[in-house]
Amino acid sequence: MTDFSKIPSPCFVLDERLLRRNLELIAGVAREAGVQIILALKACAMWPAFPVFREYVSGATASSLAEARLVHEELGVPSHTYAPVYTDRDFEEMLRYSSHVTFNSLGQYARFAPAALIRGISCGLRINPECSSVATALYDPCSPGSRLGVTAAELERLGGADEGGRDGGGLPDGLEGFHFHTLCESGPEELRTTLQAVEQRFGRWLPRLRWINMGGGHLITREGYDTGLLVNTLRDFKKRHPNLEVILEPGSAFTWRTGWLVATVEDKIERGGVNTLMVDTSFACHMPDCLEMPYKPAIAGTHEPREGEKRWRVGGNCCLAGDFVGDWAFDSEPQVGQKLVFEDMIHYTMVKTTMFNGVRHPSIAILRPDGALEVVREFGYEDYKMRMGGIN
Repeated sequence: MTDFSKIPSPCFVLDERLLRRNLELIAGVAREAGVQIILALKACAMWPAFPVFREYVSGATASSLAEARLVHEELGVPSHTYAPVYTDRDFEEMLRYSSHVTFNSLGQYARFAPAALIRGISCGLRINPECSSVATALYDPCSPGSRLGVTAAELERLGGADEGGRDGGGLPDGLEGFHFHTLCESGPEELRTTLQAVEQRFGRWLPRLRWINMGGGHLITREGYDTGLLVNTLRDFKKRHPNLEVILEPGSAFTWRTGWLVATVEDKIERGGVNTLMVDTSFACHMPDCLEMPYKPAIAGTHEPREGEKRWRVGGNCCLAGDFVGDWAFDSEPQVGQKLVFEDMIHYTMVKTTMFNGVRHPSIAILRPDGALEVVREFGYEDYKMRMGGIN
């Protein structure tokens, strides 16, 4: 049992033992299915833990120059790089850290791919299979008019397909792969549905490629996820397309339920019949997905309020009026000075945090298997000042 009373507040804490549990499961699925599963830095870029990741995965995906460089420097491998748009300012340096580069449009491919191809970098296109399975519009890349991914119609126009849909070309010179990312914390059933759409709309071009990247959103480590169905789905796809190397790049799955955000109750307020606990961290600044998705995180020692039971809202410490989520019922009356443990706060948390209002940023720590707590980063005034213009 973790002694949260000895953890500094606020603090993100990654439990290495729980991380290894997830990594072992993911590595096992990759072996059984005969695919490559790589780490997506967009969900967790906590590089002090990369030595642990390196024991189980051989690659990572990046969405920017900074992520690609971090993969190169701290994982020691070139990245599979995709960004919605590339710029002249960053692209040349990005190529130094990349083995694969995927483009979001035919225009970007025409503009930048020659520089990648001449360096022997494998180039791909992000495709839009126009198959939505994500309920939250903010996270649906297949919504009408989406800016993410080339449609089959665009490739047909490029290749001059006839009225019967027969392919007349349709792929840019040098293209070796397709990439789609349409899922969000989804199961293998949604992947199977998406693959049907991919094969229906893009199947005519698959024999001409070397690889297909099935993106993220595969929540392999969620309790109840049918890994057997995932393995069978991937094996069946590989049988139909033996020429293709299959790549998956889950984000949340790697660090799903592997740690916490520890905070402290600093005040108790009752106004208008609403009881609020004020804490030393912020939903808006440090847990933005709770407001964007939106969702209410689990807090250790709480449960869903029953009728007539006292309810507590939890309020953050920034000035945004909406910096709160609720309600919870506590197993015992909460007190000022008590630690609150927000569960499952490692994926899509640290990577999205801000220093709005200059509020203290949570420290970052790793709980080692022997129980030792290693604080790998603390933040102070200089961090905030440098974001606003540097140190005088």
